[in-house]
Amino acid sequence: MDEEHTAGYREPCAQCAEVNWGISDEGRFYCRSCHNVIERTREAEVLTFQQGTSRVTTIKKGPRTKKEGTGYTWTVCEGFQFILTMQADALLRLGLSPRFKDEVLCQLWRLFLQKSQQAYCQNQATNFKFGPKGMESDSDSAAESITWTTDGESNPPSTAGSDAEIFSDWTSSEGFTDPVAPRRRCRNPMSMRKTLALIHLALMWSHEELTLSDLLRLVKEGFVPYVNAFEHLPEEMKLFGSEALIFSTESIPSYSSVHKEAQDLVLFLDLPAPPPVSPQSLLHPTRLSLRYLMDANLPDDLHRWVCQLLERVGVADKTSRPVLPRYDLQTAAAIIVTMKLMVGLNDRTEWDLSNAVGHQDSSEDLFSFRRWFRLVQTALSRAQQNRDQDLSRKQWKPKNPIIVSRKDKSRSLKRKRVSEQLQATFERVSSCPAGVQDVAPSSFRFCWGDEDGSDGPSLHHMKLDQVLTQKGQVLTHLNGSYWHTLLQPCRLRRCSARRRFLELQPTLPRSFGWLLLLFSFLLDVEPWSLFKEVLKVESQLLDSPPDRTHSGRREGSTKRPKK
Repeated sequence: MDEEHTAGYREPCAQCAEVNWGISDEGRFYCRSCHNVIERTREAEVLTFQQGTSRVTTIKKGPRTKKEGTGYTWTVCEGFQFILTMQADALLRLGLSPRFKDEVLCQLWRLFLQKSQQAYCQNQATNFKFGPKGMESDSDSAAESITWTTDGESNPPSTAGSDAEIFSDWTSSEGFTDPVAPRRRCRNPMSMRKTLALIHLALMWSHEELTLSDLLRLVKEGFVPYVNAFEHLPEEMKLFGSEALIFSTESIPSYSSVHKEAQDLVLFLDLPAPPPVSPQSLLHPTRLSLRYLMDANLPDDLHRWVCQLLERVGVADKTSRPVLPRYDLQTAAAIIVTMKLMVGLNDRTEWDLSNAVGHQDSSEDLFSFRRWFRLVQTALSRAQQNRDQDLSRKQWKPKNPIIVSRKDKSRSLKRKRVSEQLQATFERVSSCPAGVQDVAPSSFRFCWGDEDGSDGPSLHHMKLDQVLTQKGQVLTHLNGSYWHTLLQPCRLRRCSARRRFLELQPTLPRSFGWLLLLFSFLLDVEPWSLFKEVLKVESQLLDSPPDRTHSGRREGSTKRPKK
């Protein structure tokens, strides 16, 4: 029997140079002379498709059946539904309320399927369908099988291994398009980035105390599946073909790209503005500011000034209903603007104030910008180095790569074997110990205090008396001037916030640029995105029109902020 399957393979053995192949019980080729096992496997019998024959596609109402040794037929939306369920279950294990998944994310997902005409509509768009012999296109809807649950099985019933419907029989290995299916593509097709955008929208509408920066940090640390999430699909849900690469991702999207994707989804789904957060919620800017001040090791007395600034610029206004607010960036920008008001951040005032503090009695707990800068800079450099090492150790390539074609199968297997060998070698020579335990997720980047393992002494108890002055009955900041960049709207067609920041970065004061870098690291966002939010806060504070990105040079203005 083996000769029938090995007759077409006449390559000599790499060890003994003999041509005497046999097939093991697992279906793999081995040399009968030296018992060397190779990657080649026995090809399964492929049924030919006769042109011109009739094909009837029916929807069975019974339980989904499985062909022995093959798998299920499933659609693209079912695969993304499975990944969304895994991501939602991971967040539930971290302490989120079940309402986030059952009442909010479920409804958003159903609304997306309806708007994109993949389900819950009369005229469905063409939907790719995967099976054990490849991929095909199918126009039938999975609407009746798309249900969610929190208790019991975490997999949605419409995925493999559940009591759902099967849409058609198996097709040819190269993929088959149903002749009666519409040729129209679905509107706004799903992608891996959209899964994070949908979860972000569900977090906003369910008032869960998790910002977009927190969500992306959980994704980067591996607590929420995203990179190579298709590897968690059941074995029955086989991926094959170039269209299967829609599930493949080897990088984490940036903050701005996910937020832009969420904004597009809000317009596509025609969603109203989310209800405002209550002041008692940890998602409120006043509560977020306290958290960011603690993480940056800034004095607690600075919190009252940040809250006054948030109230003055309208960020903490209950009546405001922005479509998709960025509370984390707005709060960090308010802290940066408050620091500019207090100590200047112009490479001159902050150091003069620090020199004045140095001449005072050392027993007084006065805040010194120089001392705070040296302390935080040491911890920041160490944290950035640890982050880079963790990223270098992270396995970005999938363990089981997607096979695009049969010709690419041997190449993919060889690439996988080489990658595993390099990874094992790197782990042996790296300084990371073998038995590293997983660290629980935390909302803070740094740990300040006198305990073992902390990043340095805490400065939260420091006083701001040296940067404040009493003018009549009003306590105000000692710094009498405020510098800012140009705040006029940009009318250039190709102007962007990123381009403007890159042009202005060499001219910005170094202390301001360092503080921008610090909070960009704390939130894990792009510096230009945070700089854009700082300009918005300054525009509202100085009664200027909102900045729409401008590529002009820095202007050393001494305009006083409004009282």
